[in-house]
Amino acid sequence: MKFVAQVRLFPTPAQEAALADTLRLCNEAANFVSRIAWETKTFRNYDLRLHTYGELKNMSLSAQPAQHVIKKVADAYTTVKAQVKARLRKPLTKPIGFRPDAAQPFDDRCLSWQVEARTVSIWTTGGRMKGVAFGCSDEQAAALAAYRKGESDLVHRDGMWLLIATCDIPDTDVTEPDGFLGVDLGIANIATTDDGKRRSGKHLNAVRHRNRELRRRLQAKQTKSAKRLLKARRRKEARFARDVNHVISKDIVTEAARTGRGIALEDLQGIRDRVRLRKPQRVTLHSWAFHELGQFVAYKARRAGVAVVYVDPAYTSQGCSACGHVDKHNRPNQETFACTSCGFAEHADVNAARNIASRGVAGWAAVNQPNAA
Repeated sequence: MKFVAQVRLFPTPAQEAALADTLRLCNEAANFVSRIAWETKTFRNYDLRLHTYGELKNMSLSAQPAQHVIKKVADAYTTVKAQVKARLRKPLTKPIGFRPDAAQPFDDRCLSWQVEARTVSIWTTGGRMKGVAFGCSDEQAAALAAYRKGESDLVHRDGMWLLIATCDIPDTDVTEPDGFLGVDLGIANIATTDDGKRRSGKHLNAVRHRNRELRRRLQAKQTKSAKRLLKARRRKEARFARDVNHVISKDIVTEAARTGRGIALEDLQGIRDRVRLRKPQRVTLHSWAFHELGQFVAYKARRAGVAVVYVDPAYTSQGCSACGHVDKHNRPNQETFACTSCGFAEHADVNAARNIASRGVAGWAAVNQPNAA
């Protein structure tokens, strides 16, 4: 299982200047390579080396950083080509450009980790720089020391210096679940489990509404100070949503592991194209990272050895978890579920979560049934 460890660097002013110069030079070189690739229609890594390696060496790049710059450009064009083929974007009309502070990969020849000392040694344009401090949790440190593989990316984001490394952690064996914890994802309640615990979205939606209104007012001003404030806030809501999704997913996985159950999630792929909502709810549906929340639950569950199944979400909110009767009149409003057949009553999201849990049990049994042959 891939685990991405993001650690923050704490360079001194002199170290920070050296890192900034390194990123600037690497991305200037990447823009040069991109122009050559565009002009010569040469996009393969090996072919680009023949055209650009000598010039990159003349720009004071060492051998390995030069190779990584070329590979970064080749990978960027490969990604764009795949996106165009999948009709996710229009074909390019000019060379790909790289920002002065765009991320730059470093391998073990250019970057070494001293995890116990919480420092790194990294190549810069001014030579090898040792003793750059970083901070991380004990869990991240253990993963870096034991399972770090491949390259690490140097990133400058929102005034912070970050190193992003990939750790290849062995998968934990999934234990046979004793039932399933059903999770219903929604707008009024971000996540509701079948045991009745609801993670309300009221506060979250209020924060997001306040942020949207602030962005709207700043965008209307068009002044330098307004643009500066917009730039400072551009990723604030994304960080907020990511933190909330981490907290919710950790809570769900911890509860499932504690009770020996698996986790049943709705397969929400394509939900934005299927559902029909009133205009005030559309912004909430299209802006909240439901897919991210599902990903967080899935990867945390794999690390904990908890089984995860995805079920069809159709009619989970209209079906009765007690008798199975399906009727749109079973749900007279957002919060209430009252079965018109057997009279069972429950909070609507809890009832839906119980239906998801039942489908999870059936889905797990179908997938793991013994081979009749």
